[in-house]
Amino acid sequence: MPTVGPKTAARLVFHLLNRPRSEAQSLAEAILAVKDRIQLCSHCFALTEDDPCALCSDGRRDATLLCAVAEAKDIYALERTGAYRGRYHVLGGLISPMDGIGAAQLRIKELIERLAAEGPDELIIATNPNAEGEATALYLARLIAPSGVRVTRLAYGLPIGGDLDYADEVTLAKALEGRRTLS
Repeated sequence: MPTVGPKTAARLVFHLLNRPRSEAQSLAEAILAVKDRIQLCSHCFALTEDDPCALCSDGRRDATLLCAVAEAKDIYALERTGAYRGRYHVLGGLISPMDGIGAAQLRIKELIERLAAEGPDELIIATNPNAEGEATALYLARLIAPSGVRVTRLAYGLPIGGDLDYADEVTLAKALEGRRTLS
Protein backbone atom coordinates (compact mmCIF):
# COMPACT_ATOMS: atom_id res chain seq x y z
CA MET A 1 0.00 0.00 0.00
CA PRO A 2 1.25 3.53 -0.70
CA THR A 3 3.23 5.16 2.12
CA VAL A 4 3.30 1.88 4.09
CA GLY A 5 6.88 0.66 4.24
CA PRO A 6 8.07 -2.84 5.11
CA LYS A 7 8.45 -2.13 8.84
CA THR A 8 4.96 -0.63 9.19
CA ALA A 9 3.49 -3.45 7.10
CA ALA A 10 5.14 -6.02 9.36
CA ARG A 11 3.81 -4.27 12.48
CA LEU A 12 0.30 -4.26 11.00
CA VAL A 13 0.50 -7.97 10.14
CA PHE A 14 1.75 -8.92 13.60
CA HIS A 15 -0.95 -6.77 15.21
CA LEU A 16 -3.66 -8.47 13.13
CA LEU A 17 -2.24 -11.94 13.88
CA ASN A 18 -2.43 -11.19 17.61
CA ARG A 19 -6.07 -10.08 17.45
CA PRO A 20 -9.12 -12.37 17.43
CA ARG A 21 -10.36 -13.60 14.05
CA SER A 22 -13.56 -11.59 14.54
CA GLU A 23 -11.58 -8.31 14.54
CA ALA A 24 -9.83 -9.26 11.29
CA GLN A 25 -13.24 -10.18 9.84
CA SER A 26 -14.67 -6.79 10.91
CA LEU A 27 -11.74 -4.97 9.32
CA ALA A 28 -12.18 -6.93 6.07
CA GLU A 29 -15.90 -6.15 6.02
CA ALA A 30 -15.24 -2.45 6.68
CA ILE A 31 -12.79 -2.32 3.76
CA LEU A 32 -15.33 -4.00 1.47
CA ALA A 33 -18.08 -1.63 2.65
CA VAL A 34 -15.92 1.35 1.69
CA LYS A 35 -15.32 -0.14 -1.75
CA ASP A 36 -19.04 -0.82 -2.19
CA ARG A 37 -20.40 2.52 -0.90
CA ILE A 38 -17.91 5.10 -2.16
CA GLN A 39 -18.46 6.39 -5.68
CA LEU A 40 -17.54 9.37 -7.82
CA CYS A 41 -19.76 12.43 -7.69
CA SER A 42 -21.40 12.75 -11.11
CA HIS A 43 -20.84 16.50 -11.05
CA CYS A 44 -17.30 17.15 -9.72
CA PHE A 45 -15.90 13.58 -9.62
CA ALA A 46 -14.94 13.72 -5.94
CA LEU A 47 -15.27 10.59 -3.81
CA THR A 48 -18.62 10.43 -2.06
CA GLU A 49 -21.30 8.21 -0.60
CA ASP A 50 -24.07 10.47 -1.91
CA ASP A 51 -24.47 11.76 -5.45
CA PRO A 52 -24.09 14.67 -5.82
CA CYS A 53 -21.47 15.07 -3.10
CA ALA A 54 -21.86 17.35 -0.08
CA LEU A 55 -19.65 20.03 -1.65
CA CYS A 56 -21.69 20.18 -4.87
CA SER A 57 -24.93 20.17 -2.86
CA ASP A 58 -23.86 23.03 -0.59
CA GLY A 59 -25.64 26.16 -1.83
CA ARG A 60 -23.38 28.34 0.32
CA ARG A 61 -20.30 27.56 -1.81
CA ASP A 62 -19.12 30.31 -4.14
CA ALA A 63 -20.30 29.37 -7.64
CA THR A 64 -18.06 32.04 -9.21
CA LEU A 65 -14.95 30.01 -8.29
CA LEU A 66 -14.05 26.61 -9.69
CA CYS A 67 -10.87 24.82 -8.63
CA ALA A 68 -9.45 22.04 -10.82
CA VAL A 69 -7.44 19.41 -8.94
CA ALA A 70 -5.69 16.27 -10.15
CA GLU A 71 -7.13 13.78 -7.67
CA ALA A 72 -10.05 13.65 -5.23
CA LYS A 73 -7.62 13.59 -2.30
CA ASP A 74 -6.46 17.09 -3.30
CA ILE A 75 -9.88 18.46 -2.40
CA TYR A 76 -9.44 17.36 1.18
CA ALA A 77 -6.04 19.05 1.42
CA LEU A 78 -7.57 22.33 0.21
CA GLU A 79 -10.64 21.98 2.43
CA ARG A 80 -8.46 21.54 5.52
CA THR A 81 -7.19 25.10 5.05
CA GLY A 82 -10.67 26.59 5.41
CA ALA A 83 -9.51 29.28 2.95
CA TYR A 84 -11.40 28.15 -0.17
CA ARG A 85 -15.20 28.22 -0.41
CA GLY A 86 -15.72 27.62 -4.14
CA ARG A 87 -16.50 24.49 -6.10
CA TYR A 88 -14.18 21.75 -7.39
CA HIS A 89 -13.52 19.65 -10.47
CA VAL A 90 -11.39 16.50 -10.25
CA LEU A 91 -9.42 15.88 -13.44
CA GLY A 92 -8.60 12.27 -12.61
CA GLY A 93 -4.86 12.65 -13.04
CA LEU A 94 -2.30 14.79 -14.82
CA ILE A 95 -0.96 14.90 -18.35
CA SER A 96 2.07 12.61 -18.39
CA PRO A 97 3.34 11.55 -21.82
CA MET A 98 5.97 9.32 -20.18
CA ASP A 99 3.15 7.33 -18.57
CA GLY A 100 0.96 7.42 -21.68
CA ILE A 101 -1.56 9.82 -20.12
CA GLY A 102 -2.79 12.53 -22.44
CA ALA A 103 -5.54 15.11 -22.19
CA ALA A 104 -8.07 12.62 -23.57
CA GLN A 105 -7.64 10.38 -20.51
CA LEU A 106 -8.54 13.20 -18.11
CA ARG A 107 -11.90 14.83 -17.36
CA ILE A 108 -11.04 17.93 -19.36
CA LYS A 109 -14.07 17.64 -21.66
CA GLU A 110 -16.30 17.60 -18.59
CA LEU A 111 -14.45 20.64 -17.21
CA ILE A 112 -15.05 22.59 -20.43
CA GLU A 113 -18.74 21.63 -20.32
CA ARG A 114 -18.98 22.81 -16.69
CA LEU A 115 -17.33 26.11 -17.51
CA ALA A 116 -19.85 26.69 -20.30
CA ALA A 117 -22.85 25.61 -18.22
CA GLU A 118 -21.99 27.24 -14.89
CA GLY A 119 -20.06 30.30 -16.09
CA PRO A 120 -17.67 30.80 -13.18
CA ASP A 121 -15.57 33.96 -13.14
CA GLU A 122 -12.36 32.12 -12.28
CA LEU A 123 -10.80 28.70 -12.69
CA ILE A 124 -8.05 27.99 -10.17
CA ILE A 125 -5.67 25.28 -11.32
CA ALA A 126 -4.41 23.51 -8.21
CA THR A 127 -2.01 20.88 -9.51
CA ASN A 128 1.33 19.89 -8.03
CA PRO A 129 4.34 22.00 -9.01
CA ASN A 130 6.06 19.20 -10.93
CA ALA A 131 6.46 18.53 -14.64
CA GLU A 132 3.08 16.81 -14.99
CA GLY A 133 1.25 19.43 -12.94
CA GLU A 134 2.85 22.25 -14.93
CA ALA A 135 2.06 20.59 -18.27
CA THR A 136 -1.55 20.10 -17.25
CA ALA A 137 -1.89 23.68 -15.98
CA LEU A 138 -0.38 25.13 -19.15
CA TYR A 139 -2.60 22.97 -21.35
CA LEU A 140 -5.73 24.01 -19.44
CA ALA A 141 -4.77 27.69 -19.43
CA ARG A 142 -4.28 27.72 -23.21
CA LEU A 143 -7.45 25.73 -23.82
CA ILE A 144 -9.66 27.87 -21.58
CA ALA A 145 -8.21 31.34 -22.29
CA PRO A 146 -10.46 31.99 -25.34
CA SER A 147 -13.58 31.38 -23.21
CA GLY A 148 -12.98 34.53 -21.18
CA VAL A 149 -12.84 32.68 -17.86
CA ARG A 150 -9.96 33.99 -15.75
CA VAL A 151 -7.46 31.15 -15.24
CA THR A 152 -5.19 31.30 -12.20
CA ARG A 153 -2.63 28.96 -10.66
CA LEU A 154 -1.74 28.32 -7.04
CA ALA A 155 1.24 30.41 -5.97
CA TYR A 156 4.67 28.92 -5.35
CA GLY A 157 7.10 29.90 -2.71
CA LEU A 158 8.49 29.48 0.71
CA PRO A 159 6.69 27.70 3.51
CA ILE A 160 5.61 29.77 6.48
CA GLY A 161 8.27 29.46 9.16
CA GLY A 162 10.86 28.22 6.66
CA ASP A 163 14.43 29.47 6.34
CA LEU A 164 15.82 30.83 3.08
CA ASP A 165 19.02 28.83 3.41
CA TYR A 166 17.02 25.56 3.39
CA ALA A 167 15.00 26.40 0.26
CA ASP A 168 16.10 24.95 -3.05
CA GLU A 169 16.95 27.20 -5.99
CA VAL A 170 13.73 26.51 -7.92
CA THR A 171 11.53 27.35 -4.94
CA LEU A 172 13.44 30.56 -4.31
CA ALA A 173 13.25 31.52 -7.99
CA LYS A 174 9.47 30.91 -8.03
CA ALA A 175 9.08 32.92 -4.83
CA LEU A 176 10.92 35.82 -6.46
CA GLU A 177 8.78 35.58 -9.61
CA GLY A 178 5.56 35.54 -7.58
CA ARG A 179 6.44 38.39 -5.24
CA ARG A 180 3.74 40.95 -4.45
CA THR A 181 3.62 44.52 -3.28
CA LEU A 182 3.16 45.14 0.42
CA SER A 183 0.54 47.74 1.16
